[in-house]
Amino acid sequence: MINVPKGTKDMLPADSCKWQAVEAAAHKTARLYNAKQIRTPVFESADLFLRSVGESSDIVNEEMYVFEDKGGRKMALRPEGTAGVVRSFIENNLGETLPVKTYYIESVYRYEQPQAGRYREHFQFGSEYFGSDKPEFDVELISMAYDFLREIGFENLTLKINSIGCPTCRAEYNKALRAFLRDNINALCGDCRRRAEVNPLRALDCKVPACRKIYEKAPNISDYLCEECKAHHAAVIDGLTRVGIKHEVDCKLVRGLDYYTRTVFEINDGGPALVGGGRYDGLCEGLGGKPMPCVGFGCGIERLLAAADARGINFESHKPVVFVAAQCERACGECSRIVRVLRNAGVSAECDLMGKSLKAQFKYADRQGFKYVITLGESELDSGVYCIKRMADGKTQEIHADSICVDMGRILWQE
Repeated sequence: MINVPKGTKDMLPADSCKWQAVEAAAHKTARLYNAKQIRTPVFESADLFLRSVGESSDIVNEEMYVFEDKGGRKMALRPEGTAGVVRSFIENNLGETLPVKTYYIESVYRYEQPQAGRYREHFQFGSEYFGSDKPEFDVELISMAYDFLREIGFENLTLKINSIGCPTCRAEYNKALRAFLRDNINALCGDCRRRAEVNPLRALDCKVPACRKIYEKAPNISDYLCEECKAHHAAVIDGLTRVGIKHEVDCKLVRGLDYYTRTVFEINDGGPALVGGGRYDGLCEGLGGKPMPCVGFGCGIERLLAAADARGINFESHKPVVFVAAQCERACGECSRIVRVLRNAGVSAECDLMGKSLKAQFKYADRQGFKYVITLGESELDSGVYCIKRMADGKTQEIHADSICVDMGRILWQE
């Protein structure tokens, strides 16, 4: 038997309603914000991610799926969504009318140790906004992420936010942070020792408890921000207050990718982050495009679903409406006709396809959650009058062969 690859997971029919609910929440929220969906290839030039995510990141060093295609080109399965969207924005000249608001729902791939809510193939909902360096742009994007989580059913949401400054002021902070890391180098984990020289800011994103304890005493980047970055951060905070989004400034918050500038944020409801993102004003130019301020967020759908289950958030599943059961061979053709008529009228319907007995057909209809069962036998076919049973309480009514849709509409309207 061939099994599913390690670090991947089937979406089973019983769970499809949860996925559909999250995707519906994403589409609905995006429409409210006038964001348009974008889809990018599942594989891209590996150089795209080397230049955007950063050669010093764990994603590039340890987690990317890289391969050489038949043309000898070095390709990679996308490890995150932003880089491909930015590449598409540049390549397709999408910036003629600004702002441009995009969103995506797509798979991403990282070769990492599988754990709860984290898979080697997982799915993300994300959004990328292009066109403005104004603080209001940050607030708009954060509001979309916040409203998406509320649409799913999460409550008591808290936004953690920080500014990691621009390349100029961050350079001064990196000097101070490197000095701090050197003073504590023997107490740090192996990854943080490597990051201490290559990319010290990323050390603050370490999840090892001992390292996190040490970083509580690390210098704060807020003490090194230039006046322009300070003003931008203050205006974002003010904007969040004005729109009523609860927030707290976390001076140690950073994001795991190299392209972020200024605003970085995460949203949670008391547990691990549900959504994360920030501003990346230099990424378009870094990938060969014109200078273009951008801000975006992303979230793992599997992690969202796990968090929703833990919090008792229920996702309403689709309930089929009418099952048409045949008591005899002669009735099978009429069952198919009725099903077709009901489906054409927008009513979910099904009939037996397995040659089951009448008892087995009712058992199937009950297990599938059908609201009603229409039973057809010899007498019903001769009279043109059929019996429809409501499965919840056994109540029966008559419907007629020549007015199936009208009678069914009346019954559904009475509910």
